[in-house]
Amino acid sequence: MTTIKEIAAKSGFSPATVSRLLSNDPRLSVTSETKSKILRVANELGYFKKNSNKINNLKPEIAVLYRVNGNEQLQDEYFSFLRDAIRKVAIEKEIKLTLFTEVDELIKQASLFQGFLGVGTAELNYKELKRLHNVLPSGVFIDINPAPQLFDSVQPNLELTVQDAVKKLIAQGYTNLGYIGAESFTLDHQPQRDIREITFTEFCKTQGIKKTEVFAKGIVSVKNGYQLAKEVVKKLGRNLPDAFIIASDTLSVGVLQYFNEVGIRVPKDTAIISINNSEVAKYISPPLTSYNIDQTALSKLAISVLLMRITNSDLPKVHVTMNTNLIIRKSFN
Repeated sequence: MTTIKEIAAKSGFSPATVSRLLSNDPRLSVTSETKSKILRVANELGYFKKNSNKINNLKPEIAVLYRVNGNEQLQDEYFSFLRDAIRKVAIEKEIKLTLFTEVDELIKQASLFQGFLGVGTAELNYKELKRLHNVLPSGVFIDINPAPQLFDSVQPNLELTVQDAVKKLIAQGYTNLGYIGAESFTLDHQPQRDIREITFTEFCKTQGIKKTEVFAKGIVSVKNGYQLAKEVVKKLGRNLPDAFIIASDTLSVGVLQYFNEVGIRVPKDTAIISINNSEVAKYISPPLTSYNIDQTALSKLAISVLLMRITNSDLPKVHVTMNTNLIIRKSFN
């Protein structure tokens, strides 16, 4: 079993300092660099594998890489609420957080931190993430998964969410279903089919739904939702599906704006089930039935995964999904 003396000898710090740090002595005052080095050496020597009870007591210093586009208020609000949820959980666990909005700045200060949490969908490229991994390999992305070969991730289970939505619509007797969504993008910014669209198309086949309509392109924005709704009406007129599953509340706002303009009544003419359960879902007309993503639970899970990674870097990369729950409002009931 790895001893405190062995960690002290390899890290270059006194056994007393190492012992107090690993025991989370609140009176101990050391620099971030000292904490990082001791934890790294303890990890390398396998200390936490034999002392797993120590993991949840650790108080690492964590960076938050917060990347939002700044040009879509509703989408950015989702990540803003997620950032605030992370802060609340960190306060409860007495973990110090530092916010960064640029990858380069975090790379420069990487030695001050034992790990990071990634939030937001603003553009990142593989080269940047590889540089970050070289200096700060312990990282967990929340709600997104830009580089699964480099970092861990915690995300809502969107496949199961769409499957559940299809089942609920079928249970209500709906046999003609539609999907409205955006594309996802690779790290080199190439568009690709989103997992929600793929799940909708394939799962409807397995459930015997013979007629489906799919409108999926562009980014997640109110403007794109409005444009996609316009394309729906242009193609289908008033012969709409019984219900639409819409990939996010942000898109749903745009869809409802256009439907209201042209006199399409929701849920009478077509029902809507959305995803995210953002604040706006309660206040638009009609209020959205939407799948809730528990951001506090996501944050707690992400921090737990990060602690595991900080104390056991040899583990294979972990990608965890969390279920959602449907909040019923007037767009579908």
